[in-house]
Amino acid sequence: MHATEQDERSLWWDGARPRLAVSSCLLGAPVRYNAAHSRDRFLTGSLSRHVDWVPVCPEMEIGLGAPRPAMRLRTDGHLVTRDGGHDHTEAMAALAERRLPGLADIDGYVLKSRSPSCGLFKLPRHASGRPGERTDGQPVDREGRGVFAALLLEAYPDLPVEESGRLNDPVLREHFVERLFAQARLRALFAAAWRPRDLVAFHSRHKMQLLAHTPDGYRETGRIVARAGELPQEDLERGYRRAFTAALAVRAGRGRHTNALQHVLGFISESLDPTRRHDILAAIDSYREGRAPLSVPVALLRHHAEGENLDYIAGQTYLAPFPDDLLLRHNL
Repeated sequence: MHATEQDERSLWWDGARPRLAVSSCLLGAPVRYNAAHSRDRFLTGSLSRHVDWVPVCPEMEIGLGAPRPAMRLRTDGHLVTRDGGHDHTEAMAALAERRLPGLADIDGYVLKSRSPSCGLFKLPRHASGRPGERTDGQPVDREGRGVFAALLLEAYPDLPVEESGRLNDPVLREHFVERLFAQARLRALFAAAWRPRDLVAFHSRHKMQLLAHTPDGYRETGRIVARAGELPQEDLERGYRRAFTAALAVRAGRGRHTNALQHVLGFISESLDPTRRHDILAAIDSYREGRAPLSVPVALLRHHAEGENLDYIAGQTYLAPFPDDLLLRHNL
């Protein structure tokens, strides 16, 4: 590939900058019920250099202000003030109807955990007056989801979405960020005046990344791309987008990463002398056994692919799915 062609492609692939929606309080805005914030160090630190923020605070946007009375979820799905005096469910639904269409071009969303409007998982739900429900003020269960979060997922079921508390888990953080940047590259592809050959090239660069997540998804996306010259463009985009996002939504485990690493090695093995080949195999085994982070074999493979001018492998997104300075593959 000529340098000019590579530079042109990097503008809409590698340089695709994610648009990340986020609960405003996580960026430091004093919009919580007590007029405080919940600034997240990872989001406002290393990640902020690489994304464009789309801040959202549903409570402020329905006019509640800060400070405001604390709210809770009920088992009937209603969002009410803690004293039960005000029901904001209809206002939140109206906001979602107005706001969500404007989020169609975002690449991911980070929601405030434990928020009755934005929390994703296991929120406490309180009695709604149904027969048999407890009346002592304690939660009936912890199976709730924030009202706005539920409407968001209903509107965009394939969108990479995570809540702030779970991003403290290095595995979940890496997976979310990987999906975020992949989604940005996919958006950049389809936002341009793309041709079937552009999709073929895009898919070619993502093969090892898809394989690491799910071999079934790897095969399904490959079957769609194989029909790039015959399917109507709308059908091709819709089918590939669905299969691609579904594949990357599957979290890659140690075994599948090991399989992908061995596939990458297979492409460069003939260019290596026995010593370098042994070093890479040893690094892959160390990762497989949990004695080394994923970054070690990936760095070796990337170094040798670039050193041997093996453009196909050096250009695989699997070897650099997000900016290196995020340091997301250094955990055991």
